[in-house]
Amino acid sequence: MDVCNDPRKTLPLGELGYPREVKHTIVYAVLVRGPSMAPTLRNGDALLVRRGGRAVRPGDVVVARFRSRPDLLVVKRAVREQDGGWWVRGDNGLVTDDSRAYGVADVVGRVLLRYWPRPGFMLRNRTG
Repeated sequence: MDVCNDPRKTLPLGELGYPREVKHTIVYAVLVRGPSMAPTLRNGDALLVRRGGRAVRPGDVVVARFRSRPDLLVVKRAVREQDGGWWVRGDNGLVTDDSRAYGVADVVGRVLLRYWPRPGFMLRNRTG
């Protein structure tokens, strides 16, 4: 996933860490990379993420950083609180690059909405 600080370019978080402007911003943009959140989110979807705000709840779509892989930022669904962090999973059950592989994650922000290419609010998963 990439951060879109400037609409003319994207900045890979995994390589650069947080860009200075994003570190202190409450709402920022990210791009989804990979199939782990399909069908909810697809590769190339652009999201608005909010740091802070209301507490994360099970079912929320979040941006998180695994404690075992601090260089990797992911978009996943929060499942449950565990060991002072969150157990997170992708919506695509065939892709296991989530807490099943990397353990507990720390939530960086909560996804508010997808603004490209199909605008829509992120609703909580009520079935799981």
